[in-house]
Parts: sequence; structure tokens; C-alpha cells
Amino acid sequence: MTTAIAPTRIGPATFDWGTRTYVMGILNLTPDSFSGDGLLDATDPVAAAVAQGRAMVADGADVLDVGGESTRPGHATVDAATELERVVPVVAALRAALPSTPISIDTTKAAVAEAALDAGADLLNDVTGTDPDSPITAIAAARGVPLVLMHTRAEARYADVVAEVVADLQAAVDRAVAAGVAPGHVIVDPGIGFGKTAQHNVAVLHDLSRLQRIGRPILLGTSRKSTIGKILDLPVDERLEGTLATTALGIAGGVDVVRVHDVRANVRAARVSDAIVRGTWREGDPSPGGGRP
Repeated sequence: MTTAIAPTRIGPATFDWGTRTYVMGILNLTPDSFSGDGLLDATDPVAAAVAQGRAMVADGADVLDVGGESTRPGHATVDAATELERVVPVVAALRAALPSTPISIDTTKAAVAEAALDAGADLLNDVTGTDPDSPITAIAAARGVPLVLMHTRAEARYADVVAEVVADLQAAVDRAVAAGVAPGHVIVDPGIGFGKTAQHNVAVLHDLSRLQRIGRPILLGTSRKSTIGKILDLPVDERLEGTLATTALGIAGGVDVVRVHDVRANVRAARVSDAIVRGTWREGDPSPGGGRP
């Protein structure tokens, strides 16, 4: 039996871990997103992002994750000034349009993290979270905001990938707490697709429950990723069903948040999975999160 995790306040909302699965909608302000959903090509990217954010919340998203630099393999690096120009106006506009929705900023740059928090972001999502030199942990500590620590490595070399992912994330959590991040502010992400082969990713997904020993909420990001494409031999725009399978099985393995492109479908998959896995649903109960996404 896993130990209950205390709720976490993320901006305007409280995340009551263990009661249901939360859904994070992805807003990509990039021209080179692997998933083909970058918003920079829109005539007005800020308006497009707000419209997409509104639609995601209507479909059941609990938090919106804004990113201005692609993290796909071989992506073009972006300087801080460019990333700031992409994301800060969007964060500010989302905060004004959706005051009750938590906003996450997906960045590895201190200047972007600081500016996004000033513009209204509530959560820092650090894809270099297991790097001891990442500057994002110190900002989370100084600003008193929650932090997602994602696992990655420069090279996909492991003797035991699951054990090493757990150990690396535990070390990152310990560093964050030592740096002043409140223990209740830390969320962990196994980093599917980051510093791992497809076989490594499948192994981690198979044994996700082992991450529960860290004692922190688990975020899972598999949406449309290449491992699903390799398993199904399908392009990025045909990976929804594969993503839904990872959402359902991830919830069975103890995941608390799923980060996805296709919010409505994943919310529905999560609600059914929660009813089965968590056993909290009873006939006649209102739909978690409200509405009919």
C-alpha cells in the first residue's frame, strides 16, 4: 500500500493527489514541435494560444503547460530573448483569460522561468530536472512555487533503467529539498523519450509503480511520442490510441498527472481508468472535474 501524499497548491487550484488523475494540456509556442502542433505559424500566436487554452480547459484540462523551445531530438536551440518573446505574452494572456487555471512554464532557462512567473505562471516544468547544474530548482526555492523534476541523461546507457531512473529522481528530489524547495512542491517525471531508447521507455512504463517509492506525485508525458510510433509503425498524427493506452496503464501504475496534446480523449480515458483503478466512483456520482468532455 502506498503512503498518501498531501495536496499541493498550484496557483489558483489545489491538487488532491490520489483522488483522481489530473490532465495537463500542452501549448507549444514553437515552429518545430515534433507533434506538429506549434502555434507560432498562426497570424496571432497569442490569440491562438488563448483559444487553444480555453478549448483545453473546456475539455477538462486541469493545468496548461506553455513551452517556447522544442525538446525533440535534434531540435534547434533557442536563445533566452527569443524564448521570452514567445512565451511571456502567452502566459500573461492566459492568466488574464483563465484566472482559475494553473499555468506551467516548460523551460530550462532561469530568465524565462523568472519572467514567466512574473507574468502569472504557477509551476516550473524542468526537463533537465536531474541535472545538478539546472538553475530552475533554485528559482523554485526562491519563489516558493511547485516544480516538476524530469529525468534525462546525455546518453541512453543503463545497467537497470528503471532502478537508475528512480535513483536519479530521488537524488534530484533530495537536492531540491536541500536547496529550499518545499518537499510538498516537488513532482517527478520519468522522462519518457529523454535519454532513453524505445526499449528503455517501454521498460519504464512497465514498472512505473516503482516510482511511487519516491513519495512524490508522478507526471507522465507520452503523448504522440516516437516510442508509440515505433510500436505501432504510425506517424505522429496517428498515435492517439497508443497515447490513450499509456494513459490508462500509467494510471494503473500510479501516475497522478498526464501531459497530453489531445485533452478531451485523455480526460475520458483517465476518468474511466480512475473509476477502475482508484475505486472511488459510484453510480450517480458527478463526473470528476465537471462537464462532459
